[in-house]
Amino acid sequence: MEALTALIVGVLVAASVYLMLARNFMRFLFGLILLSNAANLVIFASGRMTKGAPALVPYGSDTPAGVVGNALPQALVLTAIVIGFGLLAFTLALAFETYRRLRTMDTDKMRIAEPKDADEDKK
Repeated sequence: MEALTALIVGVLVAASVYLMLARNFMRFLFGLILLSNAANLVIFASGRMTKGAPALVPYGSDTPAGVVGNALPQALVLTAIVIGFGLLAFTLALAFETYRRLRTMDTDKMRIAEPKDADEDKK
């Protein structure tokens, strides 16, 4: 199961890098979301994917009985999902406002704060 998860993570990271190298801002955002999902999958897989019981400790015992799933990666992934959703909401609002002001999603044309090159003046 870990080999399949590693393959899926590799495909997600490759697709996210491909999307993040595009000049369109929305493709960059989709690549960022894919990269976030790949990181979540890596964290989740680090807790060993076993068919174990929930990590509950019986009353009067110090440790869980039998093979249990690791709860820490699951909690970290839940936290990362919430943070990723907040990042997505912020970047979508930023993209909407950018498009409203500049009327473009091409990152090469979004150069308001950068000085113009001497080569562009000749064109």
